[in-house]
Amino acid sequence: MNPTVSKHVLRPSDSINIGFALFLFCLTLFFREQIPAANTLLLIYASLIVFQIILVRIGQWSRALQIIRDIVFPVVAVMVMFDSLGLVVHYVNPQDIDHLLIRLDYQLFGFHPTVSLEAIMHPLLSDILQIAYTTYYFLPIAMGVSLWRQGNHDAFHFFVFMILLCFYLTYIGYLLFPALGPRYAMAHLQTADLPGSIVTHSIQSALNWLEGVKRDAFPSGHTGIALTALLLAWRFDQRLFRIFAVPVLLLVAATVYCRYHYVVDVFGGIALVVVTWVLGGVYYTFWARRNGYSLPESK
Repeated sequence: MNPTVSKHVLRPSDSINIGFALFLFCLTLFFREQIPAANTLLLIYASLIVFQIILVRIGQWSRALQIIRDIVFPVVAVMVMFDSLGLVVHYVNPQDIDHLLIRLDYQLFGFHPTVSLEAIMHPLLSDILQIAYTTYYFLPIAMGVSLWRQGNHDAFHFFVFMILLCFYLTYIGYLLFPALGPRYAMAHLQTADLPGSIVTHSIQSALNWLEGVKRDAFPSGHTGIALTALLLAWRFDQRLFRIFAVPVLLLVAATVYCRYHYVVDVFGGIALVVVTWVLGGVYYTFWARRNGYSLPESK
């Protein structure tokens, strides 16, 4: 990447942060009468836009600011906008579609997958899969930091953009297809609680506290983000790919076993990866050629 170009250019990752925050700002403004916390949300989204623009201007002034622009702010933006969805989704689209997702699962398999998985439930399996499920929060950060430390800037900026795109497409999915997920919508069909040690129960409690009720079942963002990170690791860092492969496969299994998602949510997450890969690849190639940037090379 040409450093003289990168100083004040709006990178794809910067653009998508601004674009999605602006989208949520406009959405909240449009539904202002229905959303109780509209004023607070408008301030949050406007602040994200302003901070991103400021970081574009001053991000090269010091190494600390560069780290904030490249790594810290994208993480913060994703977390803040995800957390805000709990105050938006149900007021914008109050019709949950759990009944449709449950029906699709049943039509595909002839049974309810989360209920049938009770036959193989075991405390140790629950602990393993619950731990794997939490790797979703660390895989993208680990991959990004690794590329950044390697000095592979072309790959790093492409990676950050693709992960952000996948996140924000997932959030749009939550707005269009709100669903609670089987742990809430199918609790009456389950005959037993998920077994596990203090590990499982502690993680469940922590996730419930951190995430709350967001109606974020479809598509499975855990599946989409984890598989996108895995594919990017395969492209740019084979060592990380080998490290990520098993945890990602376990994570995908955990989405259904731990009752966070329907199987069709997982299919939606896989489709999300394809859409991200196609749209992201086309846009990033166009942007790079237009602005004189190098396209990342696969290893």
